Amino acid sequence: MHRLKLIKIISATAVVLSGFAIAAPAQTPGMAVLDGLSQGEWTLTGRGSSDTGQKLCLGNPELLLQVQHGNAACTRYVIENSPKKLRVRYKCGNAGYGVTEIKRESSSLVQIHSQGFVDNSPFSFSVEGRRTGSC
Repeated sequence: MHRLKLIKIISATAVVLSGFAIAAPAQTPGMAVLDGLSQGEWTLTGRGSSDTGQKLCLGNPELLLQVQHGNAACTRYVIENSPKKLRVRYKCGNAGYGVTEIKRESSSLVQIHSQGFVDNSPFSFSVEGRRTGSC
């Protein structure tokens, strides 16, 4: 009798724990700031700068998260995620790492601040990103 009760308790515990095991895998949250950004040519210009800025063809808006590391394969950790502000920490293996904050003003205008290390050298910049045409 005691043994039957123990088996029922173990079985019930196994059922509960198996529910956790078959739960859906965690999903990376969407990055609301990047959703809906216009594709095309974007120009990144330093605040207060009179230079022409850096141009990039924006197909994948996630490129704005790691401007210094280009197309390097990086892992990302979302620190803050709201419709107007995104803050992400990323690591690109031996190529370096960084933290980027993007503030969205419209679908064609963002403010970007990024800092970190690329090839063992520090970087820090603040730019305005603006859609400037097609590419």
